[in-house]
Amino acid sequence: MMRKTLAGKQIIIGVTGSIAAVELVRLIHELRRKGADLRVVMTPAATGIITPDALAYASGHEVIGRISGLVEHVTFCGDGGTADLLLIAPCTANTISKIACGIDDTPVTTFATTALGSKTPVILVPAMHHSMFRHPAIIANIRRLKEWGVGVLEPRIEEEKAKMPVQEEIVLYCERAVLGRPLAGKRVLITSGPCRETVDDVRILTTRSSGRMGRELALEAFRLGAEVAVVHRDTFPCVTNIPADSAAEMRNAVLRVLKEHGGTDIYISAAAISDFAPAAAVGKISSGRPATLALEPLPKLITEVIEQFHPFVVAFKIDRSPKKGARALLAGGAGMVLMNQPETMGSPDGSYTLLDNQGVSELRGTKEETAAAVFRGITKRLQT
Repeated sequence: MMRKTLAGKQIIIGVTGSIAAVELVRLIHELRRKGADLRVVMTPAATGIITPDALAYASGHEVIGRISGLVEHVTFCGDGGTADLLLIAPCTANTISKIACGIDDTPVTTFATTALGSKTPVILVPAMHHSMFRHPAIIANIRRLKEWGVGVLEPRIEEEKAKMPVQEEIVLYCERAVLGRPLAGKRVLITSGPCRETVDDVRILTTRSSGRMGRELALEAFRLGAEVAVVHRDTFPCVTNIPADSAAEMRNAVLRVLKEHGGTDIYISAAAISDFAPAAAVGKISSGRPATLALEPLPKLITEVIEQFHPFVVAFKIDRSPKKGARALLAGGAGMVLMNQPETMGSPDGSYTLLDNQGVSELRGTKEETAAAVFRGITKRLQT
């Protein structure tokens, strides 16, 4: 079941005259699945691209196509208004410049003027031809809007067009805007996924880790307002992705980032970092006969991070013994340890035993739910 991260939140979606408006039904459905109450306001140009009836069906409410005597812009986005966020998606070059200049001659720009005056969060999702996005006035107006605290998402540049980001990214920014940002100003560094150690020219030594837990932790940290970097061999949305394949590459990347930034506030060691590495053979080890691998132990990266940089550390430990290894990590400086079993690796859900200085608790559910529980514990600790 999808986690209702937007339950109890009202989002006003402003739709302007870009062909990208045809993507709005899917976006609205996704935000509603997350629990949001959606209301749609459209410019006249937008109604020529997608019908108000389609968006009324998707949102469950009549679409606002004009400002009436009910002063809808004030009801939703004025002082004391009910809206938690104004999301303008897609947002044309014309609308960007009007908002930056305080012009409100469409229902959408009137909502924007009202929201900016009342300090209601505003997110713009540009969509236009790339040549328009490069116009000096558009660049200057986006810079001005960002200075005012408006969120402006970076478009995908494809086929000479500045397209809206993928749906998941838009939803994440909405979540970040309305969830209170308890980790604002905090840096979070996460290691994620498996490491691959070279055996010979064609073979590797690795684990069953999928990186799913690291992904959910990274996205949850982003939702909560943190600046997030992930060291891994994958690509996650909305965060800084730092490539690393082997344990040595991961160690070098982590220590380099920590030195460059003077440390981090939170370090989460979610990666299945190799404990051993073979001496790589030259060429390909011949098949058809027994082969022996000599495995050399590798340095414990988590120990180096704790001793050199002293962040709040969350460790993961596969441990069939009665919490012996996890307690050793706590004694060594980790703030929180999650114990799991090998069958959890690669699974979308699982069960964990969480140990910290407050005691022991059991977590069970999807990895997204587990990530949310971990960060509830982290934010509680940081606030005390």
